[in-house]
Amino acid sequence: MIYTIIKVVITSLLVVAIAELSKRSSLIGALLASLPLTSVLAMFWLYIDTQDAGKVADLASGIFWLVIPSLVFFVSLPLLLKSGLNFYLSMGFSLSATAGCYFIIVLILKYCGVKL
Repeated sequence: MIYTIIKVVITSLLVVAIAELSKRSSLIGALLASLPLTSVLAMFWLYIDTQDAGKVADLASGIFWLVIPSLVFFVSLPLLLKSGLNFYLSMGFSLSATAGCYFIIVLILKYCGVKL
């Protein structure tokens, strides 16, 4: 239980640190958020928990393929916000478009024989 709490605290601190740094500098916040820190932490936690490098490799491959549709979010959100659309609507539309792209990429990868 202590180990789980430590994982939650470290991961949470990372997210809060990025949000706080973004208040001071959007460049630094964006740089930190764009680094695969969460993915790296997840890989560390997975390996420590399972000692299975194959599971870590599968996770890394899955992350690679699913980063592609996530880019839709980072393109659509600023475009919608700059067009004057309300923040919450922009967020909703961007998340919906991203979810749709996730669904499509999973279908395409399944069709191509890529197992996630």
